[in-house]
Amino acid sequence: MATHKKDEFSKRENELADFANAISHPARVAILKEISKRETCICGEIVEVLPLAQSTVSQHLKELLKAGLITGTVEGAKSCYCINWKTIQLFEKTFNEFFTKAKSNNPKCC
Repeated sequence: MATHKKDEFSKRENELADFANAISHPARVAILKEISKRETCICGEIVEVLPLAQSTVSQHLKELLKAGLITGTVEGAKSCYCINWKTIQLFEKTFNEFFTKAKSNNPKCC
């Protein structure tokens, strides 16, 4: 049976990597910023403020949804998205713990 190299790493390391991957594109950061400005955001409004095609924005939204960073509902032709603050707070805490521990392990490095 084939194994994935990701399986060689801890659950926490995989979660951090997945989160980092989800926000690794500047368009996704811009989408998160735009959605955070509003209580809800319809996909068409996101497209209006970004220099990207509707299909490209949809792909980026799909990645953010997959990572749990946003939630979304589809009502007919309209899609509404909100920040999933619970997930954002979880990853903020996880990243802070990671960097705090890394810094305390070797505070004098370079």
